Amino acid sequence: MQITHAGEALLGEPGTLPVMAQVSGEQLAATFHGHTVTVAYTTIEGREELLERLAEAIDEIAIALANLGEAYEQLDEYASERLEQELFRPVQGAYGRAKRTHAEFAERYGLATRTFPPRSAGAPAGGVKGLIERALDAAGRADGRLGELQDSMLPVEVGDPQVRAEITQVREHLGGLRARARQILRVLGR
Repeated sequence: MQITHAGEALLGEPGTLPVMAQVSGEQLAATFHGHTVTVAYTTIEGREELLERLAEAIDEIAIALANLGEAYEQLDEYASERLEQELFRPVQGAYGRAKRTHAEFAERYGLATRTFPPRSAGAPAGGVKGLIERALDAAGRADGRLGELQDSMLPVEVGDPQVRAEITQVREHLGGLRARARQILRVLGR
């Protein structure tokens, strides 16, 4: 980027056609081949979108927790302890970190916070195996949503690279769940 004068920048890579951009408040006006395009995407809207996308992932993690909690209740002491150690605690850690990330981000920018009530496991079809599979599916959806958010430029666009690092921490808790679950299900299948 090359600054041409106050409030304007010349965008583009060497060898490409230049784009003149002017930043005005929370809007970006860009001129390309003599046509001006105004993008009405404000920082506030970006921050609200980030919170909403993070909340969607938190809801999925809550579903995973509910299913794992229900599975725990149906197992004997040894199997329930193993499920708690290998699956429930990491998902619970992801849930707590994600909720803190959501609350802290909202607080930093004076945005509305949200509560995340416990979720229901739903119908117990499929027994323990079905509950664990539903938990893994929900955790996988959460990880996918978080991965998309992390890979997007949204955390940077809204001026908060810290939130990207916090999303990484949430995803680390969710990593490897399926492999650990296979081990638990293999033992339960005997």
